[in-house]
Amino acid sequence: MKILQKITIKQVLTEESKRTLINKYEGRKHQLQKECDQLRFELKKLEKSKRFSSQSLKDNFEKEMSVRQEKIKLVDFQLEQLHILPLESELKEKEVQGIVDIDIGDNWDEQTLEKTIVVKNGIVTEIR
Repeated sequence: MKILQKITIKQVLTEESKRTLINKYEGRKHQLQKECDQLRFELKKLEKSKRFSSQSLKDNFEKEMSVRQEKIKLVDFQLEQLHILPLESELKEKEVQGIVDIDIGDNWDEQTLEKTIVVKNGIVTEIR
């Protein structure tokens, strides 16, 4: 019998992967800042046109900007933590589903333990 099981993918932090993650986080932060700027621009544009003077519309814009500001704070925290982490640390990257064969006589506890794949610089180095 085959069953689906959650498999954790962990990345070993190297100089190369650290640079890649920093670039990814900084790109995400830049994108969020652009979105905030665009929302501010659109809000001012609507305020000047005086066609939509609804307070609820303004509140929606401010709520969306606030959501993005919170995401920027999260990215800043992730960048800060990344700088603190020593090289060769294992970072949980994502989770995927995998198929596991279960047969009569298998040790259930051993078969259903969480599986982990360790990746270093894009190459699988260990399967636990």
